[in-house]
Amino acid sequence: MTDMAAFIAGLPKAEIHVHHVGSASPRIVAQLAARHPDGKVPVDPEELADYFTFRDFAHFIEVYLSVVDLIRTPEDVRLLTYEIARDMAEQRIGYAEMTVTPFSSVRRGIDPVEFMAAIEDARTSAESEFGTVLRWCFDIPGEAGLPAADSTLELATRYRPDGLVSFGLGGPEIGVPRPQFKPYFDRAIAEGLRSVPHAGESTGPETIWDALVDLRAERIGHGTSAITDPKLLEHLAEHRIPLEVCPTSNIATRVVTTMEEHPLRTMVEAGVPVTINSDDPPMFGTDLNTEYLIAARLLDLDTDGVAGLAKNAVDASFAESTTKTELSSRIDDYARQWRDQEESPAQRAH
Repeated sequence: MTDMAAFIAGLPKAEIHVHHVGSASPRIVAQLAARHPDGKVPVDPEELADYFTFRDFAHFIEVYLSVVDLIRTPEDVRLLTYEIARDMAEQRIGYAEMTVTPFSSVRRGIDPVEFMAAIEDARTSAESEFGTVLRWCFDIPGEAGLPAADSTLELATRYRPDGLVSFGLGGPEIGVPRPQFKPYFDRAIAEGLRSVPHAGESTGPETIWDALVDLRAERIGHGTSAITDPKLLEHLAEHRIPLEVCPTSNIATRVVTTMEEHPLRTMVEAGVPVTINSDDPPMFGTDLNTEYLIAARLLDLDTDGVAGLAKNAVDASFAESTTKTELSSRIDDYARQWRDQEESPAQRAH
């Protein structure tokens, strides 16, 4: 392990763009597939690597939904959520805002009350046992249209779980205009939820503008196409609107051709706040530590620079102020201790 990889492995972190079902490890997916053998997903964990090789964004959505179909009971929901938190704790993720699509589970027959109880039980258990604080973003699956928006809004307001902090919009962007969801975001915001839609991933910067103007986005999921619009970059920088950047995801879904062409550096040089995230990590063969290592290389960062990225995510999160202060202090303390250990005896003597 390189020094940077070792530093990142121990670095306290926050993650604010990571999907619930998309975070299922091969082990958990295989267990769920064995429970529900009528699904399309392979039972053998080794076969999942081939299954999770995507031709394009549309194929990724198709595969993703096949895994969603394996979440059929409250017990499935609880198992998945708790085990994701275990994996996060092993990566030193102290806080995470997980994007959950309750519409998909409720449509498949899980009672809304039981769904909320399952994720909340997993959340409180994870915080108690692992120390990882989980919060929820309920998102509309865009491909399911306005009926899904109606259902997601009701689930977020009528059945609102304690851990819910934000309202999002995911799924394919092409053919799914953002402005049509304005009434639903207006209601969610009125209920105290924060607006965090995906935009500008597989479409151009106009989708990001729509998310900002019509959906009143406080953060943008992905936003890779923002670099093609200088005025948009200026707006994001001026108003300190963070982009939730997921490098490996962008390559896996073919919205960026090669890692060397990834727009992360351009975003940073334009002064846009960026956070580093893993999106659907097992599906993309990655984890948050790997994404930080990629970002360090793309941005030529030292350990202090990487620690700064970690603090960006804390600052951009919707965590309570005490949680933000505590996690930021842990990041600072860790980085300082690392520097002290790296100093030579001669340097320490001075």
